[in-house]
Amino acid sequence: MGGAVSAGADNDELIDNLKEAQYIRTELVEQAFRAIDRADYYLEEFKDNAYKDLAWKHGNIHLSAPCIYSEVMEALDLQPGLSFLNLGSGTGYLSSMVGLILGPFGVNHGVELHSDVIEYAEQKLDFFIRTSDSFDKFDFCEPSFVTGNCLEIAPDCSQYDRVYCGAGVQKEHEEYMKNLLKVGGILVMPLEEKLTKITRTGPSAWETKKILAVSFAPLIQPCRSESGKQRLVQLPPPAVRSLQDLARIAIRGTIKKVIHQETASRSGSGLKNTPRFKRRRVRRRRMETIVFLDKEVFASRISSPSDDNSCEDSEKERQEEEEKVLPDTKPDPPVNFLRQKVLSLPLPEPLKYYLLYYREK
Repeated sequence: MGGAVSAGADNDELIDNLKEAQYIRTELVEQAFRAIDRADYYLEEFKDNAYKDLAWKHGNIHLSAPCIYSEVMEALDLQPGLSFLNLGSGTGYLSSMVGLILGPFGVNHGVELHSDVIEYAEQKLDFFIRTSDSFDKFDFCEPSFVTGNCLEIAPDCSQYDRVYCGAGVQKEHEEYMKNLLKVGGILVMPLEEKLTKITRTGPSAWETKKILAVSFAPLIQPCRSESGKQRLVQLPPPAVRSLQDLARIAIRGTIKKVIHQETASRSGSGLKNTPRFKRRRVRRRRMETIVFLDKEVFASRISSPSDDNSCEDSEKERQEEEEKVLPDTKPDPPVNFLRQKVLSLPLPEPLKYYLLYYREK
């Protein structure tokens, strides 16, 4: 699946293309997509394809096309504090973007069939937390992943506000998926070759909307153990944050407000995003002229003076002109004001680094 939008030169240009094509329509979703570089979830040797609107699969590792993730994120209608269950959580790319919106008091769980993929997802999550400046711009709901078949979730598990399934759901499993939802919740899944949004409007009432045609690999059916019993998947219990952790969240929130106020007082227009460098290309157009003499066509085309007599040279020159980048000044790298402010506080060093989640960057 994919190929709905043009490839980008980088993550931001890919998001620009998704916005232009109306796959990304809300600011919250746009911010989440820009905050996490899709290429970070690719193996090094495949990163050249990261900004194409195409799915990627290598062994058990899989990423859906950006246009699919965009539609999913928009359909989920995510808000801070909600609970989210990702069935077939894969690399954790989608779960991490969702976590940026859910905030510190949300719930972010994933179920993945392959243990090697969970190990890969946890490595990518750790890399994001340790190295990305985006981490300090958001209050993050860290995903928790468990290994197992998502069709074997324990029947006494909690229900969720939002559920996404990243594999094709057979019709006979539709009711099972619906029962994972709280009343008022939203389920997004591929059902009968259509990406489908189901809203639970009451204990036994549902609204269904078909979003777009998709092609997903089907859910893998559960395998019985040697004893013939199901291997039930136990989802993580509700996490209770410590008073120390709550204090860190509150302090970071207060510092962000101070930074926002200081920036607003300096600029007079509030906190603005750093302008992004946009690659611009010059396209050379061929001039064509039709000349009429006494009501008859004398010539169908007159070459412009800049046309070359050699077709090969002309084509080469056209390609060079298309790739020409106008002289733009790249903006300075964004400043992590939160980190600067925390490090300047008159606090013991261990406490400063606790407030920064021990991030080295």
